[in-house]
Amino acid sequence: MMADENNNEETLVDAAVAAPAEAVEERRGRGGRGDGGREGGRGRGGRGRDDRRKPREEEDDGIIEKLVHINRVSKTVKGGKRFGFAALVVVGDGSGRVGFGHGKAREVPEAITKATASARKKMIRVPLKEGRTLHHDGRGRFGAGKVTVRSAPAGTGIIAGGPMRAVFESLGVADVVTKSVGSSNPYNMIRATFDALTNQTSPKSVAQRRGKKIADLLGRGGASAVEAEADAAAIVE
Repeated sequence: MMADENNNEETLVDAAVAAPAEAVEERRGRGGRGDGGREGGRGRGGRGRDDRRKPREEEDDGIIEKLVHINRVSKTVKGGKRFGFAALVVVGDGSGRVGFGHGKAREVPEAITKATASARKKMIRVPLKEGRTLHHDGRGRFGAGKVTVRSAPAGTGIIAGGPMRAVFESLGVADVVTKSVGSSNPYNMIRATFDALTNQTSPKSVAQRRGKKIADLLGRGGASAVEAEADAAAIVE
């Protein structure tokens, strides 16, 4: 019996990962077992229905949603174990904004919905060079996870694996080289990657902070005044 239960749970996880977001939402709507239905019996059904409709209203706002990891968790209670699911989701607009979130629920669709809502609330702005790569190299760390991110020339592509690739695809980065050392836990890798991204700065922000022109900063690397002016004019952020 325990083997059959484990096989059923693994089949449910695989089906939820492979199914599109629309199918997951549609199946959740037909199931009738969401939090809105349970809260409705307690006299709070109105708030539950509003929360259930929000993800459907925001499907067409241009936000990219990627399911990074989903895990089955259990809680030991009196009389046995209560199984649930934990989801890790990365969202972004493909133009320099990205966020991540995680959520837990008794069912896979509800866990994904909670994680997506949490990720949308914590999106950050990352300056991009030419709208395709990072301005400079950086390092991030969280716990035992360490990551290194480097800017790359056009045509390099996204050289990253696992959770880090989902972050850069949602961010809108087209060329980047990354390396992860240490923990391969997806939660640690995501947080370490965001630690590196939050330290990214653009020449425009540095020039404003120091009270100088962008061309003055770019001309210190040995470039001529004309090249520095051209590079400064090409910088958007």
